Amino acid sequence: MGAVKAESALDGGWGWIIVLASFMAQLLSFGSPQSVGVLYPEWLIAFQEGKGMTAWVGSMVSGVALITSPVCSACVENFGARPVTVFSGVMVAGGLMLSAFAPNVSFLIFSYGIVVGMGCGLVYAATLTITCQYFEKRRGLALGLVTTGTSVGGFIYATVQNELIDLFGLEGCLLIIGALALNLMACACPMRPLNLPGYYLKQKAALQRTEEPHYTKPTAIIIDLGNIKATPGSADNTTAMKLLIPMEPKVLQNTEGNTRCGLLSCSIVAQVVKKWMRPYGQYLCETVELLQDRVFVSFCIAMFLFSLGAFPPVLFMEDVAQSEGLIDGIALIPLVSIVALTTGIGKMVLGVLADMRWVNSLFLYTLTLMGAGVALLLIPLSKSYLGLQVLSAMVGFFSGNWSLTSYITTTIVGIERLSQAHGILMCFAGFGIMLGPPVVGWFFDWTQSYDLAFYFSGTCVVMSSLFLFLATLPCWNKMRETENSPAEEDVNNLQQQHTSECDKVASVA
Repeated sequence: MGAVKAESALDGGWGWIIVLASFMAQLLSFGSPQSVGVLYPEWLIAFQEGKGMTAWVGSMVSGVALITSPVCSACVENFGARPVTVFSGVMVAGGLMLSAFAPNVSFLIFSYGIVVGMGCGLVYAATLTITCQYFEKRRGLALGLVTTGTSVGGFIYATVQNELIDLFGLEGCLLIIGALALNLMACACPMRPLNLPGYYLKQKAALQRTEEPHYTKPTAIIIDLGNIKATPGSADNTTAMKLLIPMEPKVLQNTEGNTRCGLLSCSIVAQVVKKWMRPYGQYLCETVELLQDRVFVSFCIAMFLFSLGAFPPVLFMEDVAQSEGLIDGIALIPLVSIVALTTGIGKMVLGVLADMRWVNSLFLYTLTLMGAGVALLLIPLSKSYLGLQVLSAMVGFFSGNWSLTSYITTTIVGIERLSQAHGILMCFAGFGIMLGPPVVGWFFDWTQSYDLAFYFSGTCVVMSSLFLFLATLPCWNKMRETENSPAEEDVNNLQQQHTSECDKVASVA
């Protein structure tokens, strides 16, 4: 299927098929990583490693998925959501099956943490990008439905993996889960793009160059000890050192009269390098511009602190209950499943609230951060399994604010720069998720208790809420307007100068 017109596809029609396919893709890819807390006690028994070392497996799979978001977003922009989702199915399934044969935790960090994590990152970038393209007025609801797939997957996979371990062992469980992940290829089929991706546009532009002949004799510049000779076709190699540089016809016409100029070779190499490096220079310049936005930078820092503190409960909640002697083994409905279920409910509710005109999505996100932080601070005070269930539900519901990240990012930077900005934001979140569980595990190895670890986690999340709230107060905008009003023309000139400097940097690079 080819690309479809944007006007007829937004906010309905085929867009709901995209939502269903993206929902299933996130369910199949993130189901096992979201319920990794069920596998964590089994890995502790199987490999006899410390909690801090074993925690790297669960933290890497989610951390790598988010840290590689800029690369994954670039892949989606160049190749489209459909091919990227197909490739991610191979990575997720292959990584899960490899993990069944892991001889130690180090290999498990590579197979489950890195390989599966990169596959999940590709799925996440592809599904969010294609959903944002198909929805505008109902974008919050659509993103809420799509991201609910991770929560539903975590809820289902927690129970399924527990039963599969009892029936087939840890290795058999990972093999079966890996086989299920191959269905990601089927989820990619309905993802037809609204606009052709960058790679196909380049190919189409190359085919449309009808003014040039379909075949021309290869032309090369032969650099022979500082002397340059332009020869069509093949040339006799009589010297020891020769460098062949392919040239375009226009460049050859400009250089035929100066073939003996030694400086010409440097200019040709510079043109080739400039052509290759121009996209990277433009990307770097745009990234610097995004990081100069106060609200966006505050959002990135808050996301890092939230991920650092809020992700460990997903991994350690079952071990907390067993360490405190509140339950023997794993319950029929594990705490991980409760977190996943309430996270899905939170994503739906928060996604609907974000679409309401009278709701400020950024302040709504700040409120959810504060709620999650308070719930984490109360976990060490709970001395019953019922209390842990209630607090797990609270943490899960407020963690549903992940459905607001793309919505808020679009509000801050616009739909045109969503992919790049969202990749940067997820990179911050990935570092937080990667560091959180090992830090909590080391706290336990040091104190033989989870109390200090969860106080640390709750404090990080509360700090993220306060920081984001203070950084986005309207008074900052009023102060900026007051300072800039006497010199609006100078500001405009500086902005124009900055833009021109960015263009110069991109061209020079």
